[in-house]
Amino acid sequence: MTEQNTPYRGTRLFINAAAFVIILWGINLAQPVLVLFLVAAFLATIGMMPLLWMERKGIPSAAAVLIVMATMVTILLGIGVLVGTSLSSFYEALPLYQTRFHDMLFAFKTTMEKKGITITDKVLLGYINPGMVMNLTSSLLTSLSSVLSNTLLILFTVIFILLEASSFPAKLRSVLEKPQADFPRVTRFFNEIKHYLVIKTLINLLGAILITTWLSVLGVDFAVLWGFLAFLLAFVPTVGSIVAAIPAVLLALIQYGGGTAILTATGYLVIGIILGNLVEPKIMGRKLGMSTLIVFVSLIFWGSLLGPVGALLCVPLTIFLRLLCEMSDDTRWLAVLLGSDRLPDTMGQAREGKPRS
Repeated sequence: MTEQNTPYRGTRLFINAAAFVIILWGINLAQPVLVLFLVAAFLATIGMMPLLWMERKGIPSAAAVLIVMATMVTILLGIGVLVGTSLSSFYEALPLYQTRFHDMLFAFKTTMEKKGITITDKVLLGYINPGMVMNLTSSLLTSLSSVLSNTLLILFTVIFILLEASSFPAKLRSVLEKPQADFPRVTRFFNEIKHYLVIKTLINLLGAILITTWLSVLGVDFAVLWGFLAFLLAFVPTVGSIVAAIPAVLLALIQYGGGTAILTATGYLVIGIILGNLVEPKIMGRKLGMSTLIVFVSLIFWGSLLGPVGALLCVPLTIFLRLLCEMSDDTRWLAVLLGSDRLPDTMGQAREGKPRS
């Protein structure tokens, strides 16, 4: 029986692999549309909590959606004006900062030559190049700004998602083949994603406010811009907060020297430790069951597939992919590899109750 099924299993594996490649190719082609939908889904998830709270208080659904959208538009416009103004000023001042840093490098070179250490211009300008860091930072912010340029389309999508939120559970039950067994598992995953996004957004916002305040106290230029960058990159696990600190530390070094740069880096480090190791675990509760390796691989995967938005949302996207894998017996092994500590009890029971071929 096993020998007869071996060719069939090999063919099925090949077909699944080919289908997976075709799906990735299609996602890559549809990247502009998918990115807009992901941004809309993210905003809708954030607005879902106050919407449901107002509906529980007896406020009509349409009025609750209107209140949530008005608040969201006001916040987005305020952030857009502040960040847009800072980004424009940063573009104008960027050549001046690069010139200053080059002067600092050549002064450092002269000091080293007096001590008998020779450093070539190629090493200084080729390997110690702050312009590359600043250009990458501006490119990231510009690419995110281009996504938000379709604000009207995104907001309309958010409105329709929120209006359909109350009827979604009933529709989900009608779609599932085994509602009684699958519905609790699916809702658990969606609640997990919603809980992660809402709490993570609030913690990132707190971190951005603290970083902006600290940089303003130190007198570092464009504190609002660096706070906004810290808010965004904090969604990227492991490396996001480190990357967000680099341009601010470089700018502090260019403006005031090594002492202020050290204070800037210390502020980022202290805020990151407090929020990442004390506040976030306490509020989040249990972890998402994803190893550091899976998080890093998902960052590369979704970032290369969907650009900066994919990198920022790599964790909820991986959780959603894990949900899809757990829905089928053939892909549950992949769900375990994606970070589940163990198979849920319902899966184990389904596996035990299923006859072997």
